[in-house]
Amino acid sequence: MTDISKAGTFKLGDRTVKRLGYGAMQLAGPGVFGPPKDRDAALAVLHEAIASGVDHIDTSDFYGPHVTNLIIREALHPYPADLTIVTKIGARRDANGAWLPAMAPDELRQAVHDNLRNLGLDALDVVNFRRTDGLHEPSEGSIAREVSVLAELRQQGLVKHIGLSNVTLTQVEEARRIVPIVCVQNLYNIAHRNDDALIDTLGAAGIAYVPFFPLGGFTPLQSDTLANVARKLGATPMQVALAWLLRRAPNILLIPGTSSVGHLRENLAAAELKLPADAIEVLNGIAGEKEAA
Repeated sequence: MTDISKAGTFKLGDRTVKRLGYGAMQLAGPGVFGPPKDRDAALAVLHEAIASGVDHIDTSDFYGPHVTNLIIREALHPYPADLTIVTKIGARRDANGAWLPAMAPDELRQAVHDNLRNLGLDALDVVNFRRTDGLHEPSEGSIAREVSVLAELRQQGLVKHIGLSNVTLTQVEEARRIVPIVCVQNLYNIAHRNDDALIDTLGAAGIAYVPFFPLGGFTPLQSDTLANVARKLGATPMQVALAWLLRRAPNILLIPGTSSVGHLRENLAAAELKLPADAIEVLNGIAGEKEAA
C-alpha cells in the first residue's frame, strides 16, 4: 500500500494533515447532482481512502445536494479522531441541477446548519466561503459581509476554522482583518497557474492552498508534454500532475476526487513519485504551452 505520508504534512487550522487528501464531489451523480450510480462503490471509495491514511476530506452540502455529506456520514460516522472534514458554502442547486449563488447571510447560516445536520457533527472543522460571482475564476469585490457571518458562527462554536474559495489576494487580506483564515481553495493545476504569486504569499503566512480541479476537473488535463514525461517515469499523466503540485510548494494540500477505488489508489501513489530536475523543468513549461495555444 502507498505510504501517503511521504508527501509530507501541513497545518490546517489546529490540525496537521497529510498533504494528499480526498475530494468527495464525484461521489454524487452525473454533474454532481442526484445520487451516485453505485452507492456501494461510493462507500467503498471512502473506506479505501481512510484505510490508505487519508485524514483530510473535502465536501459540500451542495454536492448532490446533500448526497455526498450523507454518504460520508454513512461510511465513516463516528469519524476517526484524526479526520479533518472541510466543507464549503456559498452556492445552492435548483431543481434542474444548476449552480446558483447563495451568499446572503441567512443562506450562509442555513448552509452551515445543513452541513452540520447531514454530516452528523456538532461543529465543522473548516468551512470555506465559496465566492460564486465567477464560476471558477475570482473577481474583485468585498467579502466582508459574508466572512463576518462565518466569524459569528465561529464565535458560537459551530465552525472551528474558516477558509476561502475562488478569491483574490485582496479578498484574502480583507478577510484576515476580520477573522483568521486557514486555507484558500482556488482553481490551480500544472496548466493553469494564475495563482503562483498567491500560493507563495499564503505559504509565507502559514496558510494552506488547496487547488480545486488539480487534474483539470470536468475537462481532464490534456498535454503531450505531460504524457511524455509520465511515460519516461513509468507513471500516469495524472500522477505526474499531482506530484508536480506537491513539489510546487509545501503549503499545497491536494484533494483529487474520484468515484473509483482504482483511480483513488493511482492518485494516492503520487505521494511516492519522485520528479527529477529535468522533468520538473519540462513540466514547468506546460502552462506557457497552453497560453501560446
